[in-house]
Amino acid sequence: MKINQFICNDGSTWTPQLEADSNAQLLLVFAAPKMFQDNLRFKELLKAFPNAGIMGCSTSGEIMGQNVHDDTVVVTAVEFEKTHIAFSQVLLNDTADSYDCGKSLINHLDKKDLRHVLVLSDGLHVNGSELVKGMRESLPEGITVTGGLAGDGADFKNTYVLSPNGDIMEKAITAVGFYGEAINVSYGSYGGWDPFGVERKVTSSKANVLYSIDNQPALELYKSFLGENAQHLPSSGLLFPLSLRTKEDEQPVVRTILAVNEAEQSITFAGDLPEGSYVRLMKANTERLIQGAIKAAEITSKGMKTDHVDLAILVSCVGRKLVLKQLVEEEVEGVYRFLGEGHHSTGFYSYGEISPFSDNAACELHNQTMTLTVLSEN
Repeated sequence: MKINQFICNDGSTWTPQLEADSNAQLLLVFAAPKMFQDNLRFKELLKAFPNAGIMGCSTSGEIMGQNVHDDTVVVTAVEFEKTHIAFSQVLLNDTADSYDCGKSLINHLDKKDLRHVLVLSDGLHVNGSELVKGMRESLPEGITVTGGLAGDGADFKNTYVLSPNGDIMEKAITAVGFYGEAINVSYGSYGGWDPFGVERKVTSSKANVLYSIDNQPALELYKSFLGENAQHLPSSGLLFPLSLRTKEDEQPVVRTILAVNEAEQSITFAGDLPEGSYVRLMKANTERLIQGAIKAAEITSKGMKTDHVDLAILVSCVGRKLVLKQLVEEEVEGVYRFLGEGHHSTGFYSYGEISPFSDNAACELHNQTMTLTVLSEN
């Protein structure tokens, strides 16, 4: 696997300078929302890499190597030696279509010799857990999916996804399938947030919209915990996600806010909160978040079938970035050091992460986690 990386941090200059490469098959492109005001940067990439398809989206921060950037475009050009790839994309008309979109996205891919799927989705109009459910039910046994939901800084206004041919799309979901025995894929996900307070019951909800907790209006109750932070919703909700479990013996997942409705006193989350499930408020500890990222790398390494890493794709949550602030690079550096020198890292800060917790587990939608996908070729 041959990998080259580039960054454009002032809207006009690439470092290093782009040079024509007809051998790269895949461009991973993560860019600040403002870079999507026109597609000039993306057309430049297609000109330089005429035989490559793009997988890319808007972000809440871009990752390259051991660094976290803002207001940039980061690009990873990948030339596979023995691996075949194929792309799929669907448009999302309504949040309620998320499950069907997940099924369609996977069904557009050839299943023969499929080894893994990487997906990037709209971050605001999708029900992430329903998207994952649709994909999971359409995948062959033993094949899973990782990826994330596009970001928009902490603004929650517009997210964008790039089509394989570089077109800027809204309300879109794209995927790339990896094929053949030469590709090795490992993955892992971990949070590091601390639950506090009592566990409370979801008494009224519809899909990913929460109406009441313990028979109290959801938004009213949630604001009572946030205090002064309540005036900055929905962005301040990233600092206080919910831990969710539907069964007593299952590992909880984390849900974070996408929007609030004052008139309905409801809260929209990135994934479902079924009626009868139980939630607890969570808060951050910076050291625990950094150690959580390293834990995700440890989980990922346990699933590796080779002793080397070619490419690591990191998808971390914007909520972690807001909490860690100037320490945010420490979680990226921790992952890089754990995986070892000599590999390439890329990724972005997201509105939701898609991954199993560990090898052989079912794929889930996560919020507020560090999620890794590690690729290498035999």
